[in-house]
Amino acid sequence: MNGTMAASSSRIMLGPLVAAIDQGTSSTRFLVFNSKTAELLSHHQVEINQSFPKEGWVEEDPKEILQSVFECMDRTCEKLTQLNIDISNIKAIGVTNQRETTLVWDKDTGEPLYNAIVWLDLRTQSTVERLINKTPGRNKNHLKHKTGLPISTYFSAVKLRWLMDNVDEVHQAVISKRAMFGTIDSWIIWCLTGGKSGGVHCTDVTNASRTMLFNIHTLDWDPELCKYFDIPMEILPKVRSSSEIYGLMKSGALTGIPISGCLGDQSAALVGQMCFQDGQAKNTYGTGCFLLRNTGAKPVMSDHGLLTTVAYKLGRDKPACYALEGSVAIAGAVVRWLRDNLGIIQTSEELEKLAASVGTSYGCYFVPAFSGLYAPYWEPSARGIICGLTQFTNRSHVAFAALEAVCFQTREILDAMNQDSGIPLNQLQVDGGMTSNRLLMQLQADILCIPVVKPSMPETTALGAAMAAGAAEGVSVWSLRSEDLSEVTSEKFEPQINPEESEFRYARWKKAVEKSMNWETTEPDSNGNGETSIFSSVPLGFYIIGSMMMLVGAKYIAGQCTCIAISMRCWNLVFAAV
Repeated sequence: MNGTMAASSSRIMLGPLVAAIDQGTSSTRFLVFNSKTAELLSHHQVEINQSFPKEGWVEEDPKEILQSVFECMDRTCEKLTQLNIDISNIKAIGVTNQRETTLVWDKDTGEPLYNAIVWLDLRTQSTVERLINKTPGRNKNHLKHKTGLPISTYFSAVKLRWLMDNVDEVHQAVISKRAMFGTIDSWIIWCLTGGKSGGVHCTDVTNASRTMLFNIHTLDWDPELCKYFDIPMEILPKVRSSSEIYGLMKSGALTGIPISGCLGDQSAALVGQMCFQDGQAKNTYGTGCFLLRNTGAKPVMSDHGLLTTVAYKLGRDKPACYALEGSVAIAGAVVRWLRDNLGIIQTSEELEKLAASVGTSYGCYFVPAFSGLYAPYWEPSARGIICGLTQFTNRSHVAFAALEAVCFQTREILDAMNQDSGIPLNQLQVDGGMTSNRLLMQLQADILCIPVVKPSMPETTALGAAMAAGAAEGVSVWSLRSEDLSEVTSEKFEPQINPEESEFRYARWKKAVEKSMNWETTEPDSNGNGETSIFSSVPLGFYIIGSMMMLVGAKYIAGQCTCIAISMRCWNLVFAAV
């Protein structure tokens, strides 16, 4: 009896709870927060498998993603019950997600028609090159006045175009009006609110603004942009604000709870870091690295390679706020690469110990341009390089160089942001999984020459989605007024090296970046299997032809007529291939 009373008392004291689904590139999480204190009460995480069917291709299974959401929700609810926390106190659910990742599904069967094409994917590079070549002056910023974005493999429109052109099931579904397009948020919300039995097909302004189909001024899909990419508008989700009730959960332990918040992961982190004022900024270290600076109610166009994006719109009748964004493709992904591809480390945690054991890269520089270079270069031809190697270099130096690479890339986008805004940041607020690496945080402060401030509760992306959900009209359990926001405790990392050393190392990094450029300079010719044939190289073809001619001549001189016939047939085959 006393135990029951104690549990009941504990539940009452907690007040309303708000949950968040955080579906990232490498994992899915479900987290539950106290709406009055922003305290994280419980969570569960499941890693997501990525597949690489061909070089430059990155895919994920939409059904695995959805299953991971259900698993995380179920496990978190079990953990809450074990803590004597009543899950009926969960009043709303927010969704935050990896942006740009693109999928198409059948609205009648509820089945995905192809794997999700991940934002890192490069298969559309030739499409992007063709589009840029058709623009006046071969200008990759041709659509930027409407979208805030350069024409790039990064964004959803070209991935959707590829699916329509190359996957017959998608093509047929579009023709027969069965196709639904969405980014990951749309897929999750549609499935959780009923799927083929009345699921809500929607997205929010932050995710829509990453498609190249969305006008960031009108805050809606743009007919001219859709025509430019030849995308039928009827397959697109309805665009909603980032904080309103989209629909109710239709299954599981949380049936009937409203889904009322939706933000792309980087916008969610901006909200979770409470960067609501013009000029406030945060940097998130996840699979990639993303620096966002709030620019207020007016979109600011960058002159230094940054994106203009919608930061959030916290209510149907609330104004949209915008941000400048510096996007880096490879940050935490380099740790996974060192672990899974090279076997330098067995776990992500080992990287910090390995790098700390030497405390220097010893002149080794690592440019992890696995998917080309994003901001501020937008150079898809770049590829990853490790340079400055000597016989003394070992795996510990490479590990250190990998951490430095994350910091140097952040320095590049911070410099661009300072140039665009004219007001340099005097400290950098950070979040994301990699911020648990204390060596990385100290390196970042050293390379930026400004303090780095890390909140003690690192789950700011999920927190932002929960805040948006809890603040929605009809839920209203989370106040976003500045006087009601919880005080955030944090740790500060101060620069510990002199600026001259920092500038020297940064200059060497810039030199390495130059070396990584223009590795993929022409559109590859495919042999039908997505592979480039050696015969697609004209110089190599003529070299082989010349060799055959010499062979023919030698055989003729030797009087080997039968060999001549064989050699000539080989020559004809090579010539045809060229």
